Amino acid sequence: MRVYQDISRQLETDIKQYFKPGDYLPPEMQLAERFQVNRHTVRRAIDELVANGLIQRHQGKGNMVLRQPHIYKLHDGAHFTGNLLEQGSLPSSQVIKSRLIAVSARLAEELGVEQEQKIIHIQTLRKTESIPRCVINHYLSNPEWWPVLKHFQQGSLHTFLKQTLDVDLKRKSTRLSARAPSNEECRLLQINKSVPVMRIKTKNQIKDTEQVAEFSESSSRSDLIEYVVEH
Repeated sequence: MRVYQDISRQLETDIKQYFKPGDYLPPEMQLAERFQVNRHTVRRAIDELVANGLIQRHQGKGNMVLRQPHIYKLHDGAHFTGNLLEQGSLPSSQVIKSRLIAVSARLAEELGVEQEQKIIHIQTLRKTESIPRCVINHYLSNPEWWPVLKHFQQGSLHTFLKQTLDVDLKRKSTRLSARAPSNEECRLLQINKSVPVMRIKTKNQIKDTEQVAEFSESSSRSDLIEYVVEH
């Protein structure tokens, strides 16, 4: 392995252990002295960090550490709150909307219900470190759950379902796409139109059955969440 690649790997380890987003690396001359190489070699090492999205160069200021996306593992038991807790983050969930609605033809097909039926719509905004990361529209097929679910205010919706209704949901399918954010998504996620959102459409069924109980559509900031599909 070339010297600049060794230096790049060591700096990546340092960044993960000792630096926060917004911090600056030591000056290139100081790094050159530390690794006993010339500044050109240090710059090549930092080029690697820039290419990997760890560092951003600021003219006249230096090399700034960037905020890294949280990893969201997609598997049949994946949950937003649980994923982030495993990574040491403290996620929060705020209910934006909570209501009974008439099901549309599209949602009726996704949920496998009759078109004249009422369904439950809950919209949540998920944050970590007070930074908005994801807005989710949950559509639940059983209107008989409404007297309980109308009291849901925060935390994990799936945990609330388990604790209050003894309903355990398991992921059945996931569809991923990307697009420009809507005006509402820009407002809720505190981004501008230049930041794409990852769109995740999920069907969840009651565990040990084939009954689809929830269809959700989430919009996540592409700069703060990285999805990993597990096999």
